[in-house]
Amino acid sequence: MKFKETTLSEKKEFDGKFIQVSTYDVELSNGEKGIREVVHHPGGVVVVAQKDANTILMVKQYRYPIKQVSLELPAGRLEKDENPDLAIKRELEEETGFVARTWKSLGYIYTTPGICDEKLYLYYATDLVFKKQNPDDGEIIEHAEYSIEEVFRLIKTGEINDAKTICALMRAFRL
Repeated sequence: MKFKETTLSEKKEFDGKFIQVSTYDVELSNGEKGIREVVHHPGGVVVVAQKDANTILMVKQYRYPIKQVSLELPAGRLEKDENPDLAIKRELEEETGFVARTWKSLGYIYTTPGICDEKLYLYYATDLVFKKQNPDDGEIIEHAEYSIEEVFRLIKTGEINDAKTICALMRAFRL
């Protein structure tokens, strides 16, 4: 069986500040008809910023959709037509105050491919120098330093549940 779906029609349902939602009538590979609802997202960037041999930078912030504080790697949304290689440098400095001299791409992930086209580019940064934290307007964020072992313990115990953080750490340290 082929895994292909052909778009028959599209209806834009919502056009927000950061996302859009569309409904698609599709023809499935077996000839049947189906409906797909898709959230269109500009994508984003995530960085594993390693300060020294055993320390990485994390950020804490309140996440309204889940109504709780989340411990995560520094990350951010891409601006329209923004190059991810430049966006990640901006985000690291905004959220932590650090800049990195050495960068490595860890590839990308799709966050929820069943409903959303969001693509997150993952990075690994070393050789960090502190400049000045400069969060976006409306962004209340605190950066913290954790040992690599502590971060993996927090993942194991379920205290870190942020998927992009877990994926980027796995790519950086466990592959």
